[in-house]
Amino acid sequence: MKQLLALALVAGLASTLGATPRAQSGSQPPTQDPAPPPAQQDQQSGGQQPQPKETPPAQTQSNVPPPQASNVPSARVLRSRTELVPVPVTVKNSRGELVPDLTKDDFRVFEDGKEQNIALFSTDAFPLSLVVVLDNDLTVKTRDQVQKSLDSIAGGLGPADEAAVILYDQFPQPAIDFTADNDTMLTKLHRLRLGESFPGDFGGPMDAGATVNNQQIGPGVKVYGKGQEKVTKDLDDAMHAAGELLRARGRDRRKVICLISDGQNSHHNRWSYAQVLQLLLTSDISVYTVTVGTVLLKHEPGRMTHYANDTGGDSFFASKQADLERLYSAIGEQARNQYTLAYAPQNPGIGDYHTIEVRVERPGLQVSSRQGYYASAKR
Repeated sequence: MKQLLALALVAGLASTLGATPRAQSGSQPPTQDPAPPPAQQDQQSGGQQPQPKETPPAQTQSNVPPPQASNVPSARVLRSRTELVPVPVTVKNSRGELVPDLTKDDFRVFEDGKEQNIALFSTDAFPLSLVVVLDNDLTVKTRDQVQKSLDSIAGGLGPADEAAVILYDQFPQPAIDFTADNDTMLTKLHRLRLGESFPGDFGGPMDAGATVNNQQIGPGVKVYGKGQEKVTKDLDDAMHAAGELLRARGRDRRKVICLISDGQNSHHNRWSYAQVLQLLLTSDISVYTVTVGTVLLKHEPGRMTHYANDTGGDSFFASKQADLERLYSAIGEQARNQYTLAYAPQNPGIGDYHTIEVRVERPGLQVSSRQGYYASAKR
């Protein structure tokens, strides 16, 4: 089943999740989600091979036998369905436990409020391509808790998974390249030291921070006037960097970002939330967030929750090292074992962005899935 599904996704979705629109760095972030960019027109050659003179034109018959009736369409059928929209779905019960025994008939999918026919359904577990995004400007107590929990990231990876790590404060910085070797990942996590400055490749060196009243404050905070602090951590830019790393990974894998942060975000990101979300959705990336630190007592970390909800991931909160260690494994298990639905949009509405809603017929269950997609990514 897994091999058939992987072949179907590669063949049928080759243009579905392809190019990702990028905004110019000098554009102003909109006050609302921007109108989606116009769809790119396909370039078609229109040329045809000439027929040999001695062979009259004839109707070509395929030697491939017709597909058998099945819940999973054949790869040959999917080649013509370039508009197929994949929807990974997580279902939990009232205790927060994964529900593994649902069938295709238990699900209903709606696009822009109109019910769609489910063309593909699978319960196969997929290997993960994971980027862990770590906030590098946490309070000392929270930083130490996260630092001590990092070994558990490697422990939550399966034998077919691969992972990379990005640190961020004012700039996102690559810390660990993609590796599928658990021992290599564990060794590099041991060497990682949160809160330290180091050169990176995403736009400049990290700010080493400033000093207020003879005390050094974090690298993600600048000082204005008499000791006034202003947050300069660019969470959206870090998410964009993680999305760029993931979007080229294989379509036979679950592409996941795990964001561990206190949720603070500056007003000077190069990329807006809407632009980052478009990158994530067109690249079929899900976001799982773990909010840490005393920020939980001050305000709702809305940005992190939005990333999780809009991409079909999940959001968690951790106040202790043990919570973090448990969540790394839980996130990997949840992302790896989602249901996979796909449909070909029928009677699509006007515009580029279209909403998606997934319902489950069995009562008392909680459903998480991506909230929409961009039609221009299919062309």
